Amino acid sequence: MKIPTDLKHKPVVVAEDYSNVDGRSAYNSDAKGLSLGLAQWNERGRVDISAKVWRHTGERWSRQSEELPLHRVLDLAILVCRAQKYFSEAYRLKNFYDPENPVIDRVGLQGDAMTVAICTANEHIDEDIQLFVDALARDGELLGERLHTLARLLREMGY
Repeated sequence: MKIPTDLKHKPVVVAEDYSNVDGRSAYNSDAKGLSLGLAQWNERGRVDISAKVWRHTGERWSRQSEELPLHRVLDLAILVCRAQKYFSEAYRLKNFYDPENPVIDRVGLQGDAMTVAICTANEHIDEDIQLFVDALARDGELLGERLHTLARLLREMGY
């Protein structure tokens, strides 16, 4: 399915077969494509690049399609990696976290830091964290394949 090029987001680099590799939803996903392109929020004289997940209902392109600035895509990747590392060792803690110290890490970015923490404001955190840990374990192969690919590409780029 071809990603639309007549909307506000202007695709430049596309993966129009994303639904074939969309994790557990592969071959049965409404996320039909990914694109990197010119952001829909661009203003005159200012051009930003964004990443977009293109969803299709089977009848039309969905309003639930998501567009993110590239730095947010990378911030999400950092968050995923940090969570994955944390939960690989969290089995040592009762309920997988320390309620007295829910901060996992402070990741330095742009002269400040992104605080990564367990959401203790979630009144069902003990149940939800168990479900989260189970899902991470269940999806270990899917995530691992993507993390290995990301690590290889970063090495090839000199990072």
